[in-house]
Amino acid sequence: MKTSSEADGPARPSAPKLLLTVEEAADLLSIGRSLMYALIRSGAIPSVRIGRLRRIRPADLAAFTQQLHPTDSAQAA
Repeated sequence: MKTSSEADGPARPSAPKLLLTVEEAADLLSIGRSLMYALIRSGAIPSVRIGRLRRIRPADLAAFTQQLHPTDSAQAA
């Protein structure tokens, strides 16, 4: 007897997300949710509103990471 997943046919690969939740974006940057909201509030990371939901475009997240510069460990010491 076939299971329901076998009866549905082969699984389709999932398409990349067009918009990320704040939590998903924070997870991708390995930062907390509060810091992510602070970056959104400051305008460092743009976001869009869909009804009551706030979403971040992956391209905006990539642009934010591209403009970051590694800190020089010699200057920090």
